[in-house]
Amino acid sequence: MDTRERLIQSTRELLWERGYVGMSPKAIQERSGAGQGSMYHHFRGKPDLALAAIDRSAGEMRDRAETAFTGSGTVIERVAAYLRRERDALKGCPVGRLTQDPDVMADPGLSAPIERTFAWLTDRLAGLLAQGREDGELDASLDPATTATALVAVLQGGYVLARAAGSAEVYAQAVEGALGLLAGHVRQP
Repeated sequence: MDTRERLIQSTRELLWERGYVGMSPKAIQERSGAGQGSMYHHFRGKPDLALAAIDRSAGEMRDRAETAFTGSGTVIERVAAYLRRERDALKGCPVGRLTQDPDVMADPGLSAPIERTFAWLTDRLAGLLAQGREDGELDASLDPATTATALVAVLQGGYVLARAAGSAEVYAQAVEGALGLLAGHVRQP
């Protein structure tokens, strides 16, 4: 891994662990093994480096979701594959946790990739659910947009509940509960 990549990866980890304020240039340099000159050679400063890290985390989140969404199976099976994929529920979502960071959300440049990622995720899920409705897999009473929003909220809320309880099982229960509600809209052949 080259210096630029080590800086981005270290920043991603520190953002997830400590938030924007707790992510000092010195901590980034120590974790990455890069010197101050190298850091400022690749990035204009902390905000520029944070943006690169947020963009990377958001891109990876979209890529993992897209892999599940374009996999094989019915719409419900693909949505379930996304919801059930392995996650570190107690650590939380590396993108979603940033919404609780006032310094990130106060900066339009830093918050933009977060907003875009959740909008993309909600729209992508809504599109899948609409496809399921059109294909006759899901009944016509299902509202794809509101259901997609609820599914994203279940994931993000599941992280919060799991962290509060100190148990990943709480996250799994939230996911299974959402899938149970969604199963009520599956049309029987």
